[in-house]
Amino acid sequence: MTADPIAGTVASLMPRARAELAELVAFRSVADPAVFPKSECEAAAAWVADALRTEGFQDVAVLDTPDGSQSVYGLLPGPEGAPTVLLYAHYDVQPPLDEAAWLSPPFELTERDGRWYGRGAADCKGGFLMHLLALRALKANGGVPVTVKVIAEGSEEQGTGGLERYAEAHPDLLTADTIVIGDTGNFRVGLPTVTATLRGMTLLRVRVDTLEGNLHSGQFGGAAPDALAALIRVLDSLRAEDGSTRVDGLAADAEWDGLDYPEADFRKDAKVLDGVGLIGDGSVSDRIWARPSVTVIGIDAPPVVGATPSIQAGARATVSLRVPPGQDTGEATKLLTAHLEKHTPWGARVAVEQIGQGAAFRADTSSPAYTAMAEAMRAGYPGQDMQTAGQGGSIPLCNTLAALYPDAEILLIGLSEPAAQIHAVNESVSPEELERLSVTEAHFLVNYAESKRG
Repeated sequence: MTADPIAGTVASLMPRARAELAELVAFRSVADPAVFPKSECEAAAAWVADALRTEGFQDVAVLDTPDGSQSVYGLLPGPEGAPTVLLYAHYDVQPPLDEAAWLSPPFELTERDGRWYGRGAADCKGGFLMHLLALRALKANGGVPVTVKVIAEGSEEQGTGGLERYAEAHPDLLTADTIVIGDTGNFRVGLPTVTATLRGMTLLRVRVDTLEGNLHSGQFGGAAPDALAALIRVLDSLRAEDGSTRVDGLAADAEWDGLDYPEADFRKDAKVLDGVGLIGDGSVSDRIWARPSVTVIGIDAPPVVGATPSIQAGARATVSLRVPPGQDTGEATKLLTAHLEKHTPWGARVAVEQIGQGAAFRADTSSPAYTAMAEAMRAGYPGQDMQTAGQGGSIPLCNTLAALYPDAEILLIGLSEPAAQIHAVNESVSPEELERLSVTEAHFLVNYAESKRG
């Protein structure tokens, strides 16, 4: 068998890619100034812009988006008449959570047990490096056969919609024949996978107030309404006895008809403790890809250390609702808001504020670009055929791009396979996945260009 020159080039570039990923991971680019200063995101954006300029991109620009974040754009012209492909990644990251729980510093790329650990290594700074590797391999083997646009978002993890609104105001900027979103992942390491669906998301902040101020629990407890207890009760109303999501009026019985996710595999991937059951009903695939799911992602309550014997006058929480394709995120938001208001007990005052939203997405996997990707995945993963899966997370930009460019084909690939533990402590990326997916993307660009010439 003839050796694949693209694969050989990517392999030779991996040491450089590791060094560059280490530089990019070092930026504490959490797009929330309450966590890290905005200058960290600005420095990461400047790094991405410099990387694009080094690769010969034109019109490189750091875009100030309406939410106060920055996205980075660049254009690499291809041969005359060639199709245009938009490559997407984001450089902002989730907060590191408990830094003491990391086995190595979260913003210091560290190799351990064959993986590279660091916040953003997989989600999604590694995705940006994947794009660079693919383009470098093509330039070393005859040139890039398509016009390439790159957009690196700066606030994807916050769900504030800055890039979506910027794109809507500048619709010509990101126009393309096909779009590769490098922010999902294989079903597991070594199994090439495209993501066909994404759940949407709505993020609400709920506040419950019952008293003008905190009270002594001995003097007033038993009659005075406890705001924290009221909040706990309303949050508990969002789940059925088996843990299924329950929002009044919101359907939660859809079924997934694609790739199966065995419960034993899910328990291992999710690191469920022995003896602890999974929540919900239906198959695992139904629960995480086809149905809504609610999560309390934050709650303000007195910490255990230093707590006083007080009845709380007010309490608040942030509630995330993932919304599957086929359900309208705006309508789901209304239903969740109404549910929270209805189930707040004791006549407590309740205020609900939406702080983030993104629509669900479903790809057309019958399109020519998916045929080109299937061939490319066989090159990047010899002996393996492309699989199609869903993903429970949200990438709000997908629906914006689909609406702006209805003729564009959208594909979702990436490095966030289960072992990556994105959004958790000890996030990591498999360098083998980075290498193979870079080879895959390079072959996809070649295949796609040839399909358009045909």
